[in-house]
Amino acid sequence: MSTRRIFIVVFVTVFLLTPAFADSDRQDDIQRIHNSAEVLQEIMSTPDKAIPHELLESAKCIAIIPGEKKAAFVLGGRYGKGLVTCKTAHGWSAPLFLTVGGGSFGFQIGASSTDIVMLIMNDHGMKSLLSDRFKIGADASVAAGPVGRHVAAGTDLKLTAEILTYSRSKGVFAGVSLDGAVVEADHSGDRSMYGSDTNRQSILDGKVTVPKDAMNFAREVAQYTRG
Repeated sequence: MSTRRIFIVVFVTVFLLTPAFADSDRQDDIQRIHNSAEVLQEIMSTPDKAIPHELLESAKCIAIIPGEKKAAFVLGGRYGKGLVTCKTAHGWSAPLFLTVGGGSFGFQIGASSTDIVMLIMNDHGMKSLLSDRFKIGADASVAAGPVGRHVAAGTDLKLTAEILTYSRSKGVFAGVSLDGAVVEADHSGDRSMYGSDTNRQSILDGKVTVPKDAMNFAREVAQYTRG
């Protein structure tokens, strides 16, 4: 490959990945919340291909990354900005902001937009969310989540995973393993929404009131979890 072509590939890849590391804008974060609510509503409106209600109701936390971007040239890259809400004694917490990133080597060309849903199933997985950075599969076990109206009998092994993961691309929704993906705290998003004095533990513990702009998202989650 010529030097000029390598430069173009690197430039385009950096250009596509740059938004993942940009500081949050409050309006963008509000749109992120609305998009996450829409993703969940659309996925759950097709019961035969939806997330089983039993899993949603037993999940400790639900993370949604709407429209994750995946760019693949000579060096493939993946990133997405999303949010997570956790179960508290009084319902679901205000959303906490996060990013998901990862990379893969391979001779690929193209780009796609993918919605990601992650169910955090136990306390250890929940505690991972409070760290600035953790790797799925290494710091928390992961499995592709089952789909359908109810959990099938053959999914017992998957249900031992700390995180169940799903993706939707081009209208197709299915369980997918995100083994190797890196989840990081989006501190700029948290500051933009809640101010600099609010810590992540307080948000996930339900000590922070759900913002007005996130009420629709909270109602959408509660609708499918009896929360």
